[in-house]
Amino acid sequence: MDPVTSARLRSWEWRVEVFVPLLLFGVLYTAGWRRLRAKGSQLADGWRLLAYGSGILFIALALLSPIETLSGQLFFMHMIQHLLLVMLGPPLLLLAEPMPVLLWGLPAGARRRVGRILSRLLHRKSASRRALRTATGPGVVWLLFVVALVGWHDPNAYNAALRSDLVHDVEHLSFFITAMLYWWHVVGAAPRIHKRLSRTAQVIYVVAAIPPNMITGVVIAFAGQVIYSYYLAVPRLWGISALDDQILGGVIMWVPGSMMYMIAILILTARWLQGEEAKPPLPVSKWATEERMAAPGLEQHP
Repeated sequence: MDPVTSARLRSWEWRVEVFVPLLLFGVLYTAGWRRLRAKGSQLADGWRLLAYGSGILFIALALLSPIETLSGQLFFMHMIQHLLLVMLGPPLLLLAEPMPVLLWGLPAGARRRVGRILSRLLHRKSASRRALRTATGPGVVWLLFVVALVGWHDPNAYNAALRSDLVHDVEHLSFFITAMLYWWHVVGAAPRIHKRLSRTAQVIYVVAAIPPNMITGVVIAFAGQVIYSYYLAVPRLWGISALDDQILGGVIMWVPGSMMYMIAILILTARWLQGEEAKPPLPVSKWATEERMAAPGLEQHP
């Protein structure tokens, strides 16, 4: 391995503004989980702690590991970074029900104060709740999510993000925030200020995000020329040309990126089927009547 590649693979970006919040939220969640575990709460299931820890890990890998360094020279590494920030980290964090657990991680006094503030802000009749419901409705969130996902892959926006650390940070923040809002509706995590989507609506909501992601990946993969000029001006690593790098990045967004949504759909479908199986069977007296046996489904019609 050449010295440059070796150095990049060993380089970690220990950015304080990223590392400290990740560490703080990790410690708070763990403390809250342990307190709730001692109380026998269902929120303290072991798999939730694993999900939250995995979400934190994926975000750390995206923003602090060599992936961040290599994304400035390899387009496909940038696509891997976006997968971690959009399709892995956020849903795992939300599956862990972070809001109540993080609250329990605070000292008792702070927990009561924050709880009172949240109660006022999220009260059913409060203006803040109404405003938040309007701004984060499923349709609005889906549109914001798609605009962020597709918009940042515009060549001008993408090149600007790579040439400016500030714009790059804004890009990552917009990806992460819109992804958290999007998966919030799918997962149904707290705070529950919207009517929870039905299983069918959840599946449709996830399916609706596949075409924009897939089409963007396909367009990039089959562009036929380098559309992100920034990568023409940087040293090429591992003998990968800028065009081959772009094709690989487009395929990553197209195939693994779309597969993340398909996996979510399979999980939602499995949970729906489990819910159907858990329903108690209809008593015999309700279905074994002469009318039902003669014409099932029509016995209540004249």
